[in-house]
Amino acid sequence: MNIELATLLAVAAVWLTAGVVADGLPAVGTARGLRRRTALLVMLAGTGLAAMAGVAAVALVTTDVAADQALRALALPAVPAVVVAVATTRRLLRLHRGAGAFASAPHTPAPPALRAAAAHPLLAMPLQVAGLLTLPATVTAAGLAELTGPTMLGLVLTAAVLAGASIGIRHSLRHSRLAAHAVTVLRAGRTARRVGPAPAVAAVNAGGRRPAGTAVR
Repeated sequence: MNIELATLLAVAAVWLTAGVVADGLPAVGTARGLRRRTALLVMLAGTGLAAMAGVAAVALVTTDVAADQALRALALPAVPAVVVAVATTRRLLRLHRGAGAFASAPHTPAPPALRAAAAHPLLAMPLQVAGLLTLPATVTAAGLAELTGPTMLGLVLTAAVLAGASIGIRHSLRHSRLAAHAVTVLRAGRTARRVGPAPAVAAVNAGGRRPAGTAVR
């Protein structure tokens, strides 16, 4: 196995694993599980970014042909990787802090607001797109098919745009559904607190008198 293929396989494995973990993040049942998953995602995202930065540094500093080829192969997934560095990591850290607020009660169900935040498109989509965009270069480096040549590049880019759009639409719909549910739960809680003990007071008034032995509060 040549160095270029080994590098691309490692980077692709990291991004694809991160995409799978991020996709299941909104379905985590407890706050503790959500905190653990976000910590794992932060580690995977950092590993992917560090690996790509390492390849770029080696290619720029040395004259290694394999590093140059790997750097050219990673030019396409570098775009979503920048989004991961700028937006996704920040959202993951915020989500990790939010889930950490329930550390004293580890079996507490994940609040709807945290689940909605975990489903935000800027959290999972860049990780999944980065993983998908490493596949054409990996397939080419493995000698299975020439997907980075001039004739196939347009087809690969079109497929990447369509896949990215489908992933984005899917995550947007899920995020909207979970956000609407979180708002409904929040409004129901506010209504319950506002009503307070009114039903009990109404029952006493309807009876016309209080039971014997009860004091007025």
